[in-house]
Amino acid sequence: MANVPALAQDEAAQQAVSGAPAASGAQIASPVEVGGPIGSGAAAAGLPASAAIAASGATNADVQNDFAARQKVLDRRTAENNYRYGVAQHDCYDTFFVNHCLGKARDAMRVVQADIRQKQLQLDEEQRADNARRRDEQTALQRARDEADAPQRAANEAKSAQAFEDKQRQHELDQAQRQAEAPQRAANEQAYQDKLRQHALDQAQRQGEQAQSQRAANQAAYDKKQSDFQKQLDQARAEGQQKAQERNQKAERFQQKQDEAAKHKADVEARQKQAAEKAQQQAQQKQQQDQKQQQQQQQQQKQQSQGQ
Repeated sequence: MANVPALAQDEAAQQAVSGAPAASGAQIASPVEVGGPIGSGAAAAGLPASAAIAASGATNADVQNDFAARQKVLDRRTAENNYRYGVAQHDCYDTFFVNHCLGKARDAMRVVQADIRQKQLQLDEEQRADNARRRDEQTALQRARDEADAPQRAANEAKSAQAFEDKQRQHELDQAQRQAEAPQRAANEQAYQDKLRQHALDQAQRQGEQAQSQRAANQAAYDKKQSDFQKQLDQARAEGQQKAQERNQKAERFQQKQDEAAKHKADVEARQKQAAEKAQQQAQQKQQQDQKQQQQQQQQQKQQSQGQ
């Protein structure tokens, strides 16, 4: 509960802020007249527009500061009210009649809240009135500026109109000059087109000659290539025939060698066969001789044995 004195001070400040500028509040509620150049007050005082704007700016700053101070007080009161309500709720839970205590705390909070709400609505209404007043002032000041700038604007418009007329006259002169120069431009255009056509013809002729020369060169190169190919073909054929003949000769020589080798082999085999037959005959003859000698020896032995 230490914030209660501060709350009392804020309430006193709120009353002082809301009650003191009663005259200024009435002044705020009544917007500036928009019939004169810068408002009825400035017109009556004979002040220039810049002085009226400065004075209006100072007044608006004071009013906005007053609104901000009052809003700050209301915000502080709202925070204090909520804080006091929270403290009261906390204290109620230590009493016996909790609900009754909570109801009284809520009613007290709502009373203060309603008062704050009423003052907030009043402040919002005054702010809306001040906004309307400042819009009217801005409209009056803008009208004063427009009226002050009217001579310069009229001079600028007259200068722009004169410049537009001069531009239109210059355009007409240029158009007339272009129309007068139209035949010459047409002749120049025709000459240019003729030159382009002649250039195209010359270029086509040069390209045709180059193409003909290129075709002749291509034909000569083709003929030379065909002639070289025919020579190469004839040479390849001759080389092929010569190689075929050489292959045939090699095949004949190989066959001849094969035949000679076969004949030599047959002769060798025949001689070997004859030698084997001869050796066999000699072996048989020797065997027969050995048998005869054995028989003779046996007969001699028999004869000797019989003679004894």
